[in-house]
Amino acid sequence: MLPVIALVGRPNVGKSTLFNRLTRTRDALVADFPGLTRDRQYGIGKLGPQRYVVVDTGGISGGDGVAALMERQVQQAIDEADHLLFLLDARDGVTAGDLDIAASLRRTGKLLTPVVNKIDHLAEALAAAEFHSLGLGDPWLIAATEGRGVAALMEHVCTLLPEAAEAAAEDQARVRIAVVGRPNAGKSTLINRILGEERVVAYDSPGTTRDSVSIPFDVGEHRYTLIDTAGVRRRAKVADAVEKFSIIKTLQAIEACHVALLVLDARLGIGEQDATLAGHIVEAGRALVVAVNKWDGLDAEQRQRVKNDYQRRLGFLDFAAVHRISALHGSGVGLLLETADAAYANATRELPTPVLTRLLEDAVQAHQPPLVRGRRIKLRYAHQGGRNPPIIVIHGNQTEALPAAYRRYLVNRFRSALDLAGTPLRLELRSGENPYAGRRNRLTPRQARKRQRLKDFVRRKR
Repeated sequence: MLPVIALVGRPNVGKSTLFNRLTRTRDALVADFPGLTRDRQYGIGKLGPQRYVVVDTGGISGGDGVAALMERQVQQAIDEADHLLFLLDARDGVTAGDLDIAASLRRTGKLLTPVVNKIDHLAEALAAAEFHSLGLGDPWLIAATEGRGVAALMEHVCTLLPEAAEAAAEDQARVRIAVVGRPNAGKSTLINRILGEERVVAYDSPGTTRDSVSIPFDVGEHRYTLIDTAGVRRRAKVADAVEKFSIIKTLQAIEACHVALLVLDARLGIGEQDATLAGHIVEAGRALVVAVNKWDGLDAEQRQRVKNDYQRRLGFLDFAAVHRISALHGSGVGLLLETADAAYANATRELPTPVLTRLLEDAVQAHQPPLVRGRRIKLRYAHQGGRNPPIIVIHGNQTEALPAAYRRYLVNRFRSALDLAGTPLRLELRSGENPYAGRRNRLTPRQARKRQRLKDFVRRKR
């Protein structure tokens, strides 16, 4: 396995900025105020002589509620790390919080490197002097925003890491499952239930999750990456800049995933925002599994109302499997990964051209396309044009005039015959070019003489 480096420290010392610098991504949200990061964020380090896993953590500040849950996440990151980078703020100097964290980290016995960030526009000698009082050795001076000193830091850290064995599998081989839904629908609780541990902060307050957190895990021979996302509210209710960035990260997670797990809150019912979010998933062409959470405790009337609302608002998700679950108690959760695997397999299945062409011929024979300007639309053959989502390309003539109703008819015929449950299906219609378009027919000498006789005859009759 790859060695693990955890970034720890007080809030707003630059841990997420350094994480983005080391992974050469923008996976971690960055803003100039404390407490933005709450969950552990994992990434593959690409700066330095060897590969490693880098973990971004929330700031250690003390307190209860969400702060206490954040610190539990930090402790778990420390326990699984091979090396700790203790980030400090050169502008703030050594604070009481830094002294407490230093004492706590010293007791872990882990390899530890103090890193003084934000040294831009400061004299290095003066910036480093105060931090020797922590008793952790010589601090490394960096400016994570500019990248100054970061490469040298990682050269040093990699010499202290254990030998990195070749990774068992690349991230591309994992099935990426994005858990999306409205705020407080139970997404983080569901992920913790699937993993069997308190991996992400789950709190009974909307907006607890701010960043999109990727969590790799294995179940037997199956490899997954769960992506916990921020809840998406209606645009009119979004005023906080951080929440706007969180929504962008959620939409990016939908684009990047293989399967979307849409979590609905049964107690709040199916809302307009649920339909909008489902529309984003369908437009992205992602395989889909729907989990109706908080189903326990509802009476028969409430359950029937949820079913009716689902048919009315989310009827266009007829291809997706629906599971009624309780993330808190675990009922129904065990089937979600199995359904996600089936949906992903259907989304990436190979569809042979002879089979598609035969299904197209059967569909046309059962129900002919309409006439356009007195001419019948002809659909000649079909083949696969892409995967995830499956794309079926149909060739014919006048296909641009094919009505939307007939397209839906073809989609339903293909989906039913191929058993493509769990994934949207797209059609691409292509018309062949007429080789004689724009060309005048040249008459033979005999045809020209016949035409002239006909014109003479008409002239004499007049």
